[in-house]
Amino acid sequence: MFTGIVEAVGRLASITPKGDGVAITVDLGAERTAALAIGDSVAINGCCLTAVAIDGPCVAFDVSAETLRCTVGLDRPGRVNVELALRLADRLGGHLVTGHVDGVGTVVRFEPVAGDANGSWELDIEAPAELARFIATKGSIAVDGVSLTVNAVDGARFRVNLIPHTLAVTTLGTIAPGSRRNLEVDLVARYVERLAAFGQR
Repeated sequence: MFTGIVEAVGRLASITPKGDGVAITVDLGAERTAALAIGDSVAINGCCLTAVAIDGPCVAFDVSAETLRCTVGLDRPGRVNVELALRLADRLGGHLVTGHVDGVGTVVRFEPVAGDANGSWELDIEAPAELARFIATKGSIAVDGVSLTVNAVDGARFRVNLIPHTLAVTTLGTIAPGSRRNLEVDLVARYVERLAAFGQR
């Protein structure tokens, strides 16, 4: 379990074919690997992966073909958002995030907030149609593992506001229209939908 509060931006350093998927190595930094053990969970761009080897600042993960199919950003080198698994004594600063990516959305707009001297930006994403019913104004969503509040919803499109701190400490500050992003909808919304479906039987 995670909170969507990104701890660091790591670097996906290598990708090697393995079985029907790949093995990847991510440089997390020595400070984070010091707190890890083999078998621990780490969210990489919002996707929960299991550490299978640790070598200094680098951690190896196995990524299945199914994970590659329903996520983006794990099949090429580059910067990635990193969060270690939540401990029971930790603060829940974001929202409950499982690290199970629900789908991939497409960035349709990323622009500075008009008249905002503080440097905030607005991000509009088109979500897959099957996820749209789980996204609500003032609800929570994780984008590439970052916990965000939904500011507006229009059909399958939603908008979030990114403050300068978020832009500085995550990979979201460098996204561009047309790029694809991992999405995880609010866990509570999924359970509410499931309960409502049973109530209609």
